[in-house]
Amino acid sequence: MKITTITLYIPSLERDGATPVNQRQWTGKALAFFGLTFGGATAFPPAKGVWRDDDRGGVLVYDTTVMVQCHADPALEQALRRKLMEFCERMKRETNQSEVGLVIGDEYFGI
Repeated sequence: MKITTITLYIPSLERDGATPVNQRQWTGKALAFFGLTFGGATAFPPAKGVWRDDDRGGVLVYDTTVMVQCHADPALEQALRRKLMEFCERMKRETNQSEVGLVIGDEYFGI
């Protein structure tokens, strides 16, 4: 069976690099979303991460990132892609990010 791997990155800090995000809550929301939408998911323990905020002069923002990953039927992923993007947009707004990292298959989306 073919699968599409979907990985969502959940930050620990807001865009300013100092204000904490309720990462535990967002990890739970993401797991519930992926479970209901695609049938299951796994959250990987926090890992050290960094990203460059070009809108703030290239400042580096370091945080601990949780990765939530699921494997979905490619047809199901295509049918539900809009719903997935809406979840990411909501997380972006509510966690005050410049973008939310999402990988579908081998394609990166900076939502």
